[in-house]
Amino acid sequence: MNLLQATNISHKFDYELFHDISLELNEGESIAIIGLSGSGKSTLLHILSSLLKPDDGKVSLFGEDIASMSSKRLASIKRDELGLVFQQHYLFRGFTAKENLEVSAMLAKESIDDDLLHRLNIYETKEQKVTELSGGQQQRVSIARVLTKKPRILFVDEPTGNLDNITSNEVKKIFFQYISKHNAGMILVTHNEEFAMDCDKVYRLEDKELKKIK
Repeated sequence: MNLLQATNISHKFDYELFHDISLELNEGESIAIIGLSGSGKSTLLHILSSLLKPDDGKVSLFGEDIASMSSKRLASIKRDELGLVFQQHYLFRGFTAKENLEVSAMLAKESIDDDLLHRLNIYETKEQKVTELSGGQQQRVSIARVLTKKPRILFVDEPTGNLDNITSNEVKKIFFQYISKHNAGMILVTHNEEFAMDCDKVYRLEDKELKKIK
């Protein structure tokens, strides 16, 4: 099944960032987007995940054009079907790590997976306030929170940026196993080309165009 379809996406700020970008994501599939800093990777991810409207073109989620959706329908899809792991973690600052996970679990009517917390090496710190955690720990709490709600599409921006090599490799395994187990899809933005090349499709955002390299 097609999960996402982007057609002729263009966007600019004070200058043109990229133009005429098209791609599609299907169930069980992973896509990586690489490129230099400032090339527009994160902006493209924001457009694909419905956080930002493109200047031209359209994005469809699960066969529905985002621009034609009611605000209620789009809010429902964001809450239930999309998982966003961005560089800004958007954790509830006054809450513990566990409380952040509980909010996600409650909204999704799911349970917290203690095995996942052990794999991410945050089980022992779950009672700490997120403000007491390191950047890498907060990143792993953010990943656990997103996976707790069992989204159909993962939008992931530099998920291993603050992590050591051993933890980075475990995070990669977790994402790919999640996609396979839940027949989900993932769009990844990363500077880590090794991680990128493990994905099914790899694109480079360069000279305002998205070029397929795998």
